[in-house]
Amino acid sequence: MKLALVTALALQALQASAFTGAPSLRPIQLARPSAARVDASADGDDGCDVSALSRRDAASKLVATAAAMTGAALTSAPFAAHADDEGGKLIEFTVANLEGQEGNTGTFVVKMHPEWAPIGAERFETLASNGFFEGCRAFRVLPGFIVQFGITGDPAVQAKWKAQNLRDDPVKVTNKRGTVVFATAGPNTRTTQIFVNLSDRNSFLDKQGFSPFGEVVEGMDVVERFYSGYGEGAPSGKGPNQGLIQAKGNAYLEASYPKLSYFSKVAFK
Repeated sequence: MKLALVTALALQALQASAFTGAPSLRPIQLARPSAARVDASADGDDGCDVSALSRRDAASKLVATAAAMTGAALTSAPFAAHADDEGGKLIEFTVANLEGQEGNTGTFVVKMHPEWAPIGAERFETLASNGFFEGCRAFRVLPGFIVQFGITGDPAVQAKWKAQNLRDDPVKVTNKRGTVVFATAGPNTRTTQIFVNLSDRNSFLDKQGFSPFGEVVEGMDVVERFYSGYGEGAPSGKGPNQGLIQAKGNAYLEASYPKLSYFSKVAFK
């Protein structure tokens, strides 16, 4: 049983390997399960590094590290989120292009939890109240892992937020299905990009500093209908290139990825 636990922790470490890198170049790095490394870039750097270590060497080192961390992992895990916990404001997102079909719409509601992550919650509310998310495309949808968004369609607006990094919130709640989280590439690098967890198996993100600040309390079935046909983003896949989204905004996405689901309205309830 101990060996199985160590192996599982090592696998999680491999899955999370994409979180490393220079924060100034790679503000969002989320590795999906079974992917060795997937980086996301805010300014055109594809960030797709190839490790000098063989997979066997890397796995061996990670297993050793996982073994050393096993005791701590069992005693210091963040607690699970519950919809009836104390919370704050409700924000409703109206989604268009569900499943890539024009005319398919739906809504989901995010319940804010400033008691979980006050800094992140305040930024998310500020973005929502300023209309930042309206027109935003969910540019990275990986079923069973995450839905990622948070690059606005107007490059001039996005540029204003690029350097407005947030200090980290401690991870108080585990990354489970429905939790809403800022993406980060390291300490104090959160800006505007967000992801919604689609799986209860994403707790490996806890150790990487991904701190949930809210949760989807209505319409999770809508979140799971975001168009996912483009797959992983460039350069690892054929999906949107984040550097080009930053530079060209929705003009790039509408021309090259017209089926992406997007937010037509975001409002406080």
